[in-house]
Amino acid sequence: MCGIAGIIEDKDNSELIKKMVNTIKHRGPDAQTTYVHKKAALGHVRLSIIDLSTGDQPLFNDKKDKCIIYNGEVYNYENIRSELIAKGVSFNTSSDTEVVLKAYEHYGADCLNMLNGIFAFVIYDLNTEDIFIARDHFGIKPLHYYFKNDLLIFGSEQKSILEHPAVPKQLNKKALHLHLNLRYTQGNETLFKGIKRLPPGYYLTYKNGELDVIKYWSLRPRINHNLTESEAIEGLNFHLKEAVRRQLVSDVPIGVYLSGGLDSSALVQKMSELGVTDINTFTLGFNEPTDEFPDARLIAERFGTIHRESSLTMNPLSNMEEVIWHAEEPKINLLQGYHMSAFVNKHVKVVLGGLGGDELFAGYDIHKFIFPFNKWHRRMPQFLQKLMRWKADFIFKIQNGSGALRFDEYRRGMQMLLSIGRIEKFYLIMRNVWDFDLDFYKNIYSAKYISEEKGNLPKTAEYFMNWFQKINSPLDDVLLAEFNSKMVNDYLLVDDRMSMAHGIEERVPFLDRELVDYGFSIPIQYKIKNNQTKALFRKAMKPLLPKKIVAKKKWGFTVNPYLQFKKDLKQRAEAELTKEYIDKQGIFNYDYIKCILDYPAHPKLRWHYNYIWILLGLKIWEEKFGIK
Repeated sequence: MCGIAGIIEDKDNSELIKKMVNTIKHRGPDAQTTYVHKKAALGHVRLSIIDLSTGDQPLFNDKKDKCIIYNGEVYNYENIRSELIAKGVSFNTSSDTEVVLKAYEHYGADCLNMLNGIFAFVIYDLNTEDIFIARDHFGIKPLHYYFKNDLLIFGSEQKSILEHPAVPKQLNKKALHLHLNLRYTQGNETLFKGIKRLPPGYYLTYKNGELDVIKYWSLRPRINHNLTESEAIEGLNFHLKEAVRRQLVSDVPIGVYLSGGLDSSALVQKMSELGVTDINTFTLGFNEPTDEFPDARLIAERFGTIHRESSLTMNPLSNMEEVIWHAEEPKINLLQGYHMSAFVNKHVKVVLGGLGGDELFAGYDIHKFIFPFNKWHRRMPQFLQKLMRWKADFIFKIQNGSGALRFDEYRRGMQMLLSIGRIEKFYLIMRNVWDFDLDFYKNIYSAKYISEEKGNLPKTAEYFMNWFQKINSPLDDVLLAEFNSKMVNDYLLVDDRMSMAHGIEERVPFLDRELVDYGFSIPIQYKIKNNQTKALFRKAMKPLLPKKIVAKKKWGFTVNPYLQFKKDLKQRAEAELTKEYIDKQGIFNYDYIKCILDYPAHPKLRWHYNYIWILLGLKIWEEKFGIK
């Protein structure tokens, strides 16, 4: 696992590329290299996982007319290598990097559909000076770019791109609006104006000063309605075991983030089943009621792992500046992963994590709230939808005008129910999206900002409509939407930045391509039964894991915003989100901020406290990155 950066510009950038690479040295502490050729300047930092002796980059082909810089792991590279050898291709290293380069030489962009792994890579043609950049199918590894006129800058992290003096350090107001609705930024936008993300399943070409961004793959669920439940269980166990087998490829020891939950416990079970000895497991807690030490110990003892625990006194605001610098966004719940990777770094370089299991097998609480309405969404007449839309608007005006913030959650619940028949709105309200209510803009933004920007701010729902095509059930659509949105731009982003902050490669077996295809072929009635989340997955694991683990309720690895507000969030927000600062910034409505801060602390104000957290994080983000 590594970090990459580069510039295509008609000037000498040999010193600048060194600065860009140095900015992301945390991603690859084992080696740091740069390469300059004509207009191209390429940089690479390396975390040595495979082929420790000959895996440095850029890596050149035999003719020395193409080279690659690469961030990731291709788990099936040995199979591709054997196929290429059978076609007469020779290899000089045992690295997956060389396999990717020579597969591209042999198959062109079609090679991407052969790869099963996590990757973002750049191939440079020394003769034509063309650039080819690709990102993996699910967006597990990041790739950002800035393009204007003939200037192309790219990198694993945005902070390296910001090193170039041509890149403006300005806020992207459209992305901010999405972030305030979702608590992450959806689509290919970032909070930095002009810097974009290469979307999952896309590649980018740069030829003769022109840039093209091209989709090479998309997830298309094909539900197998002939699949029996017993067949689904057998297939689930098979594909998960094979995914774990593939992702054990490494020349260094591999550990597991063991939360004590179903997903991470299943990974340990599959490693044990595959005959892995001396499994390293790691559990982190924060001296809070949701700590899962006993459950993690139960799994560690069951499978005889080398188990390590760390317990911290949770104070999310204490390292807020550092974690936001790594995340590059003012996000909530960063510190858990940051401390976890620091803890693991002392023992291993590679860990397996359980992300993706809930998206594949319907494991979140919101899924069991959506499932009972599956049929109603298809059967609601248009005239009733219009009537309920009017009632939803009326309920908002009543509650919002009352100033009773503690009833905000109930109002959202009523509006959600009144959205039956419009699954995208039903889902997004459940995810706390607020821009369906036009008057809520007046709560969030200053009057001046609304008059200047409201027509330019996108509607959050626009970024989700493609996944609600009514081809399968509404909950199937939700799983697909989550897979392409929150998982990629929230969970995977956090996992990548917080693990790489301490030079840890996190792998995600539940996002193995074959397992994902299989997971999306399973009928929804197997995934949730009697409104129990992950019903099929629990049944598949029942003979293999302790009963307590199989039956336990999901705990999120999160902090409680209500407790945090009472602890130190309120005090710091009052000190920093002053009227003077808010008025000078010119974006937000200070009266609404003060209303939240002055309102008696209440557990039903979770959204409001998360909103304050985002505003405080945005202030830190502006300061850390010098946003003007």
